[in-house]
Amino acid sequence: MTALEEQGDAQEIIGLIGSSMGGFYATWLAEKYGCNAVLVNPAVSPWEGRDYLLGAQKNYHTGEVHYIEQKHLDELERFDVATSSDPSRFLVMVQSGDEVLDYRQAVAKYADCQLIVEQGGDHGFQNYTDHLPKIMKFLMGNP
Repeated sequence: MTALEEQGDAQEIIGLIGSSMGGFYATWLAEKYGCNAVLVNPAVSPWEGRDYLLGAQKNYHTGEVHYIEQKHLDELERFDVATSSDPSRFLVMVQSGDEVLDYRQAVAKYADCQLIVEQGGDHGFQNYTDHLPKIMKFLMGNP
């Protein structure tokens, strides 16, 4: 699969948007498949400093309990992309008020990518919808 796949006479553009852990996984997928990705307050090294997650974790929506072990955190490191082969394929959006992740880690890791750094905000990325036209333009290959 590539970022632009031929399907008969038409071409389909494949792009990714990921927030938090989704941004971490979108980075790996974009590298693997050569597509554009928009990362919103992305997790950078989710295997570090997450010991508090070990043990029983209850799903807020279903009540189902899952157990997280150290091996699960260790497995995340295998999906790390140290540097991008093509930084132009990434649009990274962070807000300094993110209460979950340190936005400066994403700014450092994705320094060569297109960055939007906003002061304030939070982990949910306030006013995300204001950026939708830019996001769509970027994903369609028009940075």
